[in-house]
Amino acid sequence: MAKLQNALEKKIPVWRDEIRTLIKEHGGKKISDVSIAQAYGGMRGVKGMVCDTSEVPPDVGLLVRGIPVGDLTKKTPEDTFYLLCTGDLPNARDRRALTEELNSRAKVPSYVWKVLEAMPKNSHPMCMLDTAVLCMQRESKFVKAYNSGMSKMDYWKPTLEDSLDLLAKLPAIAAGIYRMRFNKGKRISPKKGLTWSENFAHMLGLNDKSGEFADCMRLYLVLHCDHEGGNVSAHTCHLVGSALSDAYYSVSAGLNGLAGPLHGLANQECLNWILELKKKFKGVPTDEQLTQYAWDTLNGGKVIPGYGHAVLRVSDPRFTAFRAFGMKHFPDDPVMALVNKVFEIVPKVLTEQGKAKNPWPNVDAGSGALLHHYGMREYSYYTVLFSVSRAMGMLSQMVIDRAMGSPIERPKSVTTKWLMSQVK
Repeated sequence: MAKLQNALEKKIPVWRDEIRTLIKEHGGKKISDVSIAQAYGGMRGVKGMVCDTSEVPPDVGLLVRGIPVGDLTKKTPEDTFYLLCTGDLPNARDRRALTEELNSRAKVPSYVWKVLEAMPKNSHPMCMLDTAVLCMQRESKFVKAYNSGMSKMDYWKPTLEDSLDLLAKLPAIAAGIYRMRFNKGKRISPKKGLTWSENFAHMLGLNDKSGEFADCMRLYLVLHCDHEGGNVSAHTCHLVGSALSDAYYSVSAGLNGLAGPLHGLANQECLNWILELKKKFKGVPTDEQLTQYAWDTLNGGKVIPGYGHAVLRVSDPRFTAFRAFGMKHFPDDPVMALVNKVFEIVPKVLTEQGKAKNPWPNVDAGSGALLHHYGMREYSYYTVLFSVSRAMGMLSQMVIDRAMGSPIERPKSVTTKWLMSQVK
């Protein structure tokens, strides 16, 4: 932890001074106007919070600390978390130190397994993950430091401790849930010398003699790491953390948001659509058949899962990376071949229809096909994988929020009656 903390100790004073100066000199400048439609429409597009770990320009896609996510596809999650926290990619020594730090904190308290074993056998994997995180709240070093009295300027240090503790344990917890919930046998212990993502793949227990699935997990965890601050999981974690709730409470809250069908469930729905298509045509359809199927879906009042995005107006670079991985390693897999064909056909149909603001695929259009290929067919578990990755974004944002002294979030709400009086 020392190397990451030392890097942050050099950065944080500079960031604090930049923000103080910005507020002092330009604090009165407006950055957004809010319409009644936005107030009723989930605040879509309202610029009202700050997130420095990542941003999503509509015509570019995800930038992690200014770096296009497509340029990070060969990196490890350790690289990514270090980058999210500090704004810099680590050198080999710092990356190795972070891996060792996470390995040293990876042991899951025995009471967590007892709690999970006491849950109903058919509990949703996301509920199990959330419960495991929440029941570890007693481990919070931030709570202990806060209760003993400490300077606000140092809140970020025990928050970083909590973040590393939680992040280190998530792969073992998530893998244990997979094996427990889906009757895969005994839990598998982490192995010394493996990276964070390699150990996750190892503990899941899927057949992977070539190491290809472990590489897929590395890519999956890197690509889902963060997506600016306004998405439901990140915003929920930020909101709860703004009340100085610790990392366990805050991430647990974020996971509850991620579990919603409109957030973390999308990859399952995309894969289901692909599998239904494959079943209907007993394999990969012709271009004409797929075109007609897409039109039938749209004319039936349905959407084509995985196409369109709330922010993006280009192909999601994360989809591009997943597609490239699949087409490199298993282009003849019928599901992957179908994902590729849908990518070639559906945007044309959506463009011709003219209703979609963005006819291009998002990350969920391809991620499920990779998991399906490697034998992970338990679709309700997919959001857990998403969660393990997104925890990097939630926790890094939380560390930065504490370091910058972000206040409690408290927007002003108005009534419909008040809005009606304004339009008069």
